[in-house]
Amino acid sequence: MREQLLLFCNWSTLGVCAALKLPQISAVLAARSARGISLPSLLLELAGFLVFLRYQCYYEYPLLTYLEYPILIAQDVLLLLCVFHFNGNVRGAVPYLGAFVASWFVLPLQKWTIDLAMNLSTFISAASKFAQLQYLWKTGDSGAVSALTWSLASYTCAILVRFVIMLALNLWVTATVLRYRTVAVKAE
Repeated sequence: MREQLLLFCNWSTLGVCAALKLPQISAVLAARSARGISLPSLLLELAGFLVFLRYQCYYEYPLLTYLEYPILIAQDVLLLLCVFHFNGNVRGAVPYLGAFVASWFVLPLQKWTIDLAMNLSTFISAASKFAQLQYLWKTGDSGAVSALTWSLASYTCAILVRFVIMLALNLWVTATVLRYRTVAVKAE
């Protein structure tokens, strides 16, 4: 049962990620505007995805453990190009794309660099969410931002939250067991 649940979680997350940014891209194309989308948020998210993917490739993890990231990166790059297009400056994306390509090759030059980047990737990803929130609060306008995309992203996180909660509870039980463990005294 546990393996079936894990298999469902893996494949459903992969399926959701395969379509995650499509509602957002569709909304931008339909509105012919990138209004409401925070460029810093998008760039930070892309950086976080890139670091995670590069780390997984560097350490040669099985493809199924990170297959959603190349898909997410491709969708984010397409969305980035849409944002620059509708802001009237497609060439403005070139330095960012160049930096991302360069980072792909720079990150693994030293083991400590890729490890540090991976440790910071959660903060980078979290910063991307805060950047989007700050932008929405500042403008008071969600414009072409897709609620469906953000809902789908919430689903992928909810699956992981379950595992984090279970990890914390399992560690708590382990600590409690160790705390109350009695030392067996050998009778002489």
